[in-house]
Amino acid sequence: MSIVMGPVLSFRGLREKAWGISVLVVVDEAEPQRLDLWAAGAAARQKVDGTDLHQAVDKRVCRFEFTVPLKETAQQIFYSVGGIEESFTVPREGQSPDCAYASCNGFSNPRDMKKIADKNERWRHLAEKHAEKPLHLLLMGGDQVYSDSLWELEPLFKRWAGLRITNRRKAEFTPQMREAADAFFLRLYCDRWRQLEPRSVLARIPTVMMWDDHDIFDGWGSYDPKDQACDVYKGIFEVARKYFRVFQLQIAPDETRPCTLPDQVGFSYCYQLGEVGLAVLDMRSERSQTQVLSEQSWTAFYKWLDGLQGCKHLLLMSSIPVVHPDFGIIERLLGAFPGQQEIEDDLRDHWTSHEHKIERLRLVHHLLEYAKKNSCRVTILSGDVHVGAVGVIESVRTADAPENSQIINQLTSSGIVHPPPPGMMLHFLESVGDKVQEIDRGITTRMLEFPGTRNRFIGTRNWLQILHDDKNRIWASWHLPKADKNAKPGTLPGPEKPYTKVIHPCS
Repeated sequence: MSIVMGPVLSFRGLREKAWGISVLVVVDEAEPQRLDLWAAGAAARQKVDGTDLHQAVDKRVCRFEFTVPLKETAQQIFYSVGGIEESFTVPREGQSPDCAYASCNGFSNPRDMKKIADKNERWRHLAEKHAEKPLHLLLMGGDQVYSDSLWELEPLFKRWAGLRITNRRKAEFTPQMREAADAFFLRLYCDRWRQLEPRSVLARIPTVMMWDDHDIFDGWGSYDPKDQACDVYKGIFEVARKYFRVFQLQIAPDETRPCTLPDQVGFSYCYQLGEVGLAVLDMRSERSQTQVLSEQSWTAFYKWLDGLQGCKHLLLMSSIPVVHPDFGIIERLLGAFPGQQEIEDDLRDHWTSHEHKIERLRLVHHLLEYAKKNSCRVTILSGDVHVGAVGVIESVRTADAPENSQIINQLTSSGIVHPPPPGMMLHFLESVGDKVQEIDRGITTRMLEFPGTRNRFIGTRNWLQILHDDKNRIWASWHLPKADKNAKPGTLPGPEKPYTKVIHPCS
C-alpha cells in the first residue's frame, strides 16, 4: 500500500473510560488495509481493519477506528499503517486533557503565500513542544484548508465568476462543474495535509475539527440571499460538505460522528471528558445574513448543556469570535482606505455584526446562567481573525453567583499559517480595542492587554497551548515566533517565552 496522505488522527470521544480514536489515510491501491496497534512496552499487537470512506478514480480514503482503555497513568500508544509508524498519548483516567488550539491553516491570497518563506514554521514549533510535553488533543477551529483558489485554478468556475451577477445566479451547476469541484477538494486536502510539518502533528495528536468559511469558500453564509441560493454556490457547498465529512469528521455519507447533537441540520458535537466539557459548534452549515445557527440547533446545544453534570470547566469552540471590536466602528474606519475588501468580508461574518448581536446575546445569557447554576468556568476558543487576542465577558447582574462564574474569557488564536492583517489594520484594531461594550444591562465585553505589553492583538502567526494543572487552573499560552521577519511595523514582537494567561476555577 502506498499512502498518498496521512495518517491523520481524530478523537471520537470518551466511551466507558476508553479514549475513542480513528486514523485516516488516503491510499492509491484497492486492496483491503489493516492497522497495527500496541502500547509502549507491550508485545502483543491489535489488528484493526479499515473502512472505506470515499473512493475516487485513483485514490481511496480509508479509516481505522478503535478505543484505548484509560489507566492510572498516561500511555503512549503506537500504531503502524502502510509502512508508517507513529504514536500518540492518552491521558490517565480522570485527567483533564492538555490541548493545542489552531486555526487558519493556509492562505486566502496567493500574494501572501509568496511573501512567507517558511510557511509551516508554527506547525514545526507545535511538533517540537508536543515532543517535550505530549498533548492529548489538537483542537482546530476552522479554515483547515483554503479553497479560494477554486475561482482561479478551475476554468469552469473562473469563467462562471466572470459572468454578470444576474447570469451567475441563473447558471446551472453542471455535472462537469461537480466533477471539477470533486477533484479540486480531494486534491486540496491531500496537498495541504501531506506537507511534512502539518503531517507530523496530525499523525501524533488526535484532532477535534470544525469547519469555517474557507473550508467551503470565503464568506460562505454571509452573502446576499439571492447569491447564497444560486445553483453554483449550493453545488460547491455540497461538495465541500462531503469532503469536510470525510477528512475533518472522518465519517461516511451514511454515518453520524459520535457525540453529534441530535435534531440538528449541522454537525455540532459535544464531549464530556471528566471535569472538562468540550462543545464544538457548527457555525457554517446553517449560516445566513440573519442567523449563525438555527433555533433547532441552539435547542439541541442548550439541551446538552442542561444535562452536563460535574463539569468544572466548559470549553466552547466558536469559529468566529464572540468578543471582538465592534464591526460598525472598524467598517467606518476601513471605508476611508480602499483595498481591504477581504477584511470587511470577514468582519461581516462576526458575532459583532448587527444582524447577529441578538443571537450572540442569547448565547452569552445561556452560558452565564449555566456557569452560575453549576459553579462551572466557561472559556471560549476562537480563531478566524488572523490575530491572537484575549476577550472577556463580564456580568454584574447576579450578586450571589460563585466567584469567576460570571467572567467568561475568550482565547483567540489565528492563524497558524495565514499571515496577520496589514499593519494599518492592526493599528486600527488597537485604537478601538480598549472600548468597553455593554451588550445588555450589566453585561459587558472588552479586549484585554497581553501581560507585560500595551497590546491587545498579536500581529504574528501563532498557536495556543492549553494546559490543566492539579488545581483545576488552565494555563493558556500563545506561541509566536521570536523574530517574525514577516511581522508588520508596530505589531507585537515575539517574546522569549509565550504570552500566558491563567484561568482560575470557580469557587
